[in-house]
Amino acid sequence: MNDETILATGRRVIEKEADALGQLAQSLGKGFCQAVDLMRHARGRVIVSGMGKSGHVARKIAATLASTGTPAFFVHPAEASHGDLGMLTRDDVALLLSNSGETPELADIISYTRRFSIPMIGVAGKADSTLIHQADVAIVLPAAGEACPMGLAPTTSTTMTLALGDAIAVALMEHQAFTPERYRDFHPGGKLGARLSRVADLMHEDMPLVGPATAMSDALLTMSEKGFGVVGVLDDAGQLAGIITDGDLRRNMAGLLERTAAEVMTPAPRTIARGALAEEAVAIMDEKKITCLFVVDGPDSRNAVGILKIHDCLRAGVV
Repeated sequence: MNDETILATGRRVIEKEADALGQLAQSLGKGFCQAVDLMRHARGRVIVSGMGKSGHVARKIAATLASTGTPAFFVHPAEASHGDLGMLTRDDVALLLSNSGETPELADIISYTRRFSIPMIGVAGKADSTLIHQADVAIVLPAAGEACPMGLAPTTSTTMTLALGDAIAVALMEHQAFTPERYRDFHPGGKLGARLSRVADLMHEDMPLVGPATAMSDALLTMSEKGFGVVGVLDDAGQLAGIITDGDLRRNMAGLLERTAAEVMTPAPRTIARGALAEEAVAIMDEKKITCLFVVDGPDSRNAVGILKIHDCLRAGVV
């Protein structure tokens, strides 16, 4: 098989699955709305289950729901028949996936939800299947053929089911007005957590600060003791009026120790609000070629509440 044939196969599969996703989008209707509404009002969690490839998709859907504000977890149908049915409560909603709608391993979960009046959403590719008939809310996937040349390996069907799960999760996010702050609560680690870190999470509250009349000899001591390489200058009202950096020291070497902080400082320094994203602070420091920023209460404030170093952001993974 040459490269041209391989590429043709890859493109054919992707195009077929893309076409199926288009059909899925057009097929969404009342069942989709009912499923989202059922999950949105659940007092418990969303229990997702499926067997085989549907099980792998179910795990991903459960993970996506959980990370976007809808408590959810995956229950393996075979394990459910051996005790894990105890994980389901009457406050939960069950989301069961089966392309055929006749997966025998799901029978015990279906029976359990019927017996204890646990709301159940069924997703299948056949409208006349057992799963769809038993479900309180049914979503039937479009009759799009599998991309597998034999029409057997789950390909198009699993792609549609996965996309359906994403659509449900995003619809729930929008209904819940899910915020970046809440998203970070669920993703404190890794790159996502770093990107959503706030300046307030990384700043130092022990700031190097002096008054405008402070002699430069004392200002240098403060700069050295705090170890930030800068010192902030507060006006008589206690607001940040300026900053003294290494550059300011070099520019004022002649008679430096005879000067005051106000005479040496750079006025109106660039600052960052405590509620800003840390990556915004990094962008400012990179643009201005500086290594730290004073942190203020808000965008229009000069009330210094902390100081942020570029190294703090880099250690946290903000780049």
